[in-house]
Amino acid sequence: MATIKDIAEKAKVSSATVSRILNQDESLSVTEQTRERVLKIAKELHYIKKKSTSNSTGKNTSSDTVIGIFQWYSMFEELEDPYYQSIRVGIEKYCANHQIRVIRCFHSDSDYKDLLKDVAALICIGKFNEHQMKSFTSITPNVIFLDMKTARIQSTTICLDFKQAVIDALDYLSKRLGHTQIAYLGGKEYLQDNTIYFEERKETFIQYCEKNRITYEPYLKEREFSAESGYVMMNELIKEGNLPTAVFAASDPIAIGAIRSLYEHGLKVPSDVSVIGFDDISVASFSTPPLTTIHAPAEFMGEYAAHFICTMAKGEFLEYQVPVRLTLPCELKIRKSCTYPKS
Repeated sequence: MATIKDIAEKAKVSSATVSRILNQDESLSVTEQTRERVLKIAKELHYIKKKSTSNSTGKNTSSDTVIGIFQWYSMFEELEDPYYQSIRVGIEKYCANHQIRVIRCFHSDSDYKDLLKDVAALICIGKFNEHQMKSFTSITPNVIFLDMKTARIQSTTICLDFKQAVIDALDYLSKRLGHTQIAYLGGKEYLQDNTIYFEERKETFIQYCEKNRITYEPYLKEREFSAESGYVMMNELIKEGNLPTAVFAASDPIAIGAIRSLYEHGLKVPSDVSVIGFDDISVASFSTPPLTTIHAPAEFMGEYAAHFICTMAKGEFLEYQVPVRLTLPCELKIRKSCTYPKS
């Protein structure tokens, strides 16, 4: 039985183009000759269009749709960071429920452009420079970037409301619990051209502390977004002999590494030092003590992105399309790792 790929190869167009022509997508910008050639070849090959199936929500889906996922982390790095893994899981869950085929690539795959050449839409997870963003739009015009905020709205992106999340965390530590000496333990993320990605959590933290007269300068440290980095940074603070009463960690792995360091030095959380994390990864509620953290809706971000990009690929948006920036809210999860500072 002939497939869309067979038609695409003979017509010398992409599989996504063939799919949209066969589905009578009037928003597709191709010449009438190309449209007629594809339909003629489909008839010659006796192509039979697959019937749409209904999922549990009653919506029609089509297995002809193929979307790509590009992860800026390598496969190994993704295993070290549950946050990015959760985003990808959300995408794949949505696609599985709607019978959408997924092609997954990592930045470490040298042939990723060949692997993604026939996708109808592309979801890019992570941080990318302008050159990379342009290269992705050359694969397909239907591209969305996750966990990335550009200075100008030049591409469709979904990101988290980091600013309000940090304010909520610091309001809890300073205004509700009374901490006036708070450390920031964060990570640096590098783009492909080796420039450092702007860290909104750090910037918001500094502005808040300066506005509210909170001492933070001796306790501000950055390495990587990992448990090992959290452990090392907390070791440094302890050796410097000038501990804060509370720690704001820019990720849960950093917070968990910091707690390990504190326990090894005979310090208790939260009675000696309060610790608050960011992400709300699955193990956060099972740490000792259970970690107070900011819940980042990573899996939902992935699901929403898949729904959004599939709508774009089907041409169901207005004819005049502009990029948009979608911002998702975060929520403070209060558990047992924070308390009042010692008098």
